[in-house]
Amino acid sequence: MKLVVQRSKNASVEVDGKIVGSIDNGLVILVGFTPGDAEADIDYLIDKVIHLRIFDDENGVMNHSLLDIEGSILSISQFTLYADTKKGRRPSYVHAMRGEEAISLYQLWNKKLSSFVPVETGIFGADMKVNLINDGPVTIILESR
Repeated sequence: MKLVVQRSKNASVEVDGKIVGSIDNGLVILVGFTPGDAEADIDYLIDKVIHLRIFDDENGVMNHSLLDIEGSILSISQFTLYADTKKGRRPSYVHAMRGEEAISLYQLWNKKLSSFVPVETGIFGADMKVNLINDGPVTIILESR
């Protein structure tokens, strides 16, 4: 399981011209799954994400977590995180989990995550337009393995 975590002041996701999810202060997280990922990967990364100290304290030092600032998450499914570009110019997605398997893990990720913080989402498999103001910018890649 792989995440791209972006600290955000404001973000939204649009499908077919309609905003389907939006947050103000928090994290935009692109979420990708690979074969072999399971609930343990989700649990590990949820703990990491909600406690990751990447928000500024009163001295401008990244010392606060998402929980500390009472932030939200915009969670976006993103199979292209597992693109393999070693050969040629067209990415291969053989390392991405098949959609019919990944959707259940993505739903479990969002359900479990929402027990800690407010979560907004895109629509799995849809053509999404993601808008965000990346604060900092702060962008961190996390993997469960």
